Amino acid sequence: MSQQNIALPGTRGEGLSFPSPGPEAPAAEAVVAPARPVASASRALEILKWVFSFPAMLGTFLVGAAFYAGRVFTVDPDMWWHITTGQTILATHHWPTVDPYSFTVHGQPWIAFEWLGEVLIGAVARIGGVRGLDALVIVLGGAVMIALYVFATIRAGNSKAGFLAAAVLFALANPSFSMRPQMLGYLFLVLTLIALELFRQGKRWPIWFLPPLFLLWVNTHGSFIVGLGVMLVYLVCGLKGFRLGAIEAKQWSAKERIRLESVFLLCLAVLPITPYGTRLAVYPFDMALSQPINVAHILEWQPMPFNLPGGKIFLAVVLGFFVVQMIFDLKWRLAELVLFLSGVVMACLHVRFILLFVPFCAPLLAVVFARWLPRYDRKIDKYILNAALMAGAIAAMVFYFPSKTFLDKKVAKEFPVNAVEYLRQHPVAGPMFNDYGFGGYLLWSGRKVFIDGRGDVYERGGVLSDYLHITMLEPGALTVLRNYGIQSCLLDRNAPLATVLAALPDWQRVYADDTAVVFVRRQMPATKVAAGAV
Repeated sequence: MSQQNIALPGTRGEGLSFPSPGPEAPAAEAVVAPARPVASASRALEILKWVFSFPAMLGTFLVGAAFYAGRVFTVDPDMWWHITTGQTILATHHWPTVDPYSFTVHGQPWIAFEWLGEVLIGAVARIGGVRGLDALVIVLGGAVMIALYVFATIRAGNSKAGFLAAAVLFALANPSFSMRPQMLGYLFLVLTLIALELFRQGKRWPIWFLPPLFLLWVNTHGSFIVGLGVMLVYLVCGLKGFRLGAIEAKQWSAKERIRLESVFLLCLAVLPITPYGTRLAVYPFDMALSQPINVAHILEWQPMPFNLPGGKIFLAVVLGFFVVQMIFDLKWRLAELVLFLSGVVMACLHVRFILLFVPFCAPLLAVVFARWLPRYDRKIDKYILNAALMAGAIAAMVFYFPSKTFLDKKVAKEFPVNAVEYLRQHPVAGPMFNDYGFGGYLLWSGRKVFIDGRGDVYERGGVLSDYLHITMLEPGALTVLRNYGIQSCLLDRNAPLATVLAALPDWQRVYADDTAVVFVRRQMPATKVAAGAV
């Protein structure tokens, strides 16, 4: 194994180099043939050295970390309705414009604003089932970690520092790695940062990939608005050059500024190219301005929980950065400092924005680590040892990939798999009230739901506020439940409402397991209680 900067095209002092062809041979010697095969063999050897280099081995370990975390398959409740939406689009070739899945807001305006990511998830679920979905989580998680590693390495010019920065921040990013379209949006954000950093270092061509990337992005996830903001920060922070204490800004040349402005305008121009026209482009503003209940009550929109391990790691990274800054008086570019501080503020306000803090922090963390870590030296690289370690890591991932049985049990512990099977065999009267976290799974199983994770349509329809009124047992909660004509309930076993219904004479518990309980109104026709289930 060896050391120092990653052998990636575009990094300072560590690009993938090929032997110089040397001066042309005299015309009389042109018939001497072996030159091309020798050159081809030399080029192939250089590629093999790059594939099995020390930096590449470090990247393999990051993928291994993503595999280790992803194999337990943490299932987000929203995954199920994303699958259903994607499979519906694939089956009908129609993009929904009204809600087809609930009985509370059925027929009200709703668009699949993450449709492209949902099509991917739906296709993988159809082909590979639960194992395919877990594999997709691992692949996307690994791709994100590699992208972070590359980004940090390019900025610091040191692959060891880039690896260490990505490894430290993995603890913050990993809890958000779940099977949702936001994983694609997160990857697109890091790719955007890579392109802009390469452009800042004088590589012109990567930014021309941004317009097609934004075309995919706007159809995949609303985080494209963050990508536009990042581009704008890079552009504005280079309009004037200056140095103020530890902050410096390098002015764009006229050609650089025009090129960056042109790419930015092209990225804006592709935003209306969606099945819904400009409606996807304005959705992030709808989320920010028109969904206060959703933002105020959904867990991922809550402030950073500093009492939990993730919050403590976040605080340690932020405070550590400022301590290092005071000790070493490091110099920072204005754009990266603006992004870092923006990431800190957004993550403190809403925990889901830790996904923004991580890539905004990665280059700064790598620059700090690069002060103490020596650079990669190809001359002392141990390619055979690297290859053996990489092969071992890959073999371990293949061998320990979870079985379908393991994943099915994991799903059954978190979602009402057995309760839904009971409902298939013992139909109960509807309409049925359901727990928010169970809504996606119920929807995926083909049942009409009271509510699921699509908070936008339920907030506009007034259902989200009623759901919170009921589940928080506010005064008149049972009256609100009765106003919807609810005749049965599928609830989390530990939900407060389940405790209340169990004590009421007009409700009967007909099914219970370690995950869910089912209640029906007693005045309805008697439903046979599952033997041994209660």
